[in-house]
Amino acid sequence: MLPLSLLKTAQSHPMLVELKNGETYNGHLVSCDSWMNINLRDVICTSKDGDRFWRMPECYIRGSTIKYLRIPDEVIDMVKEDAQAKSRNRGELNKNRGGNSQQNQNQRAVRSGNRNNFNNRGGQGGGPGLGNGGMRSGGSGQGNRLLAQNNKNRK
Repeated sequence: MLPLSLLKTAQSHPMLVELKNGETYNGHLVSCDSWMNINLRDVICTSKDGDRFWRMPECYIRGSTIKYLRIPDEVIDMVKEDAQAKSRNRGELNKNRGGNSQQNQNQRAVRSGNRNNFNNRGGQGGGPGLGNGGMRSGGSGQGNRLLAQNNKNRK
């Protein structure tokens, strides 16, 4: 379970946020972004020592200041259920692809080409580790040889 997926699921649910400076914020999550910056509504802020309280209609909290978040168990259960449903769907998609028949394995091998042949020099300079015929980028060595010949013929 990833933290950001947990926060996305927790939107509109109550949560407690403790900051690194000791202040706590209780409110309902409105939104969050990929830096864990969050917007809360109907917020009660408590000072570090717990003797002062503030009520705010909304607040923004920078993600880098957050120490921890307390989220209701029901949200965590929802995220677990979503993860299980996604894994079930992936399993069904793989079954529908045709399994491991010999024909499918042959098709995959043809599509992959020499992608995994790392020591193939292809008759050109290059060296080990350049699995595309010794070329460092794009195309095959043969195509570049033809381009060089065409450039000679133009002169």
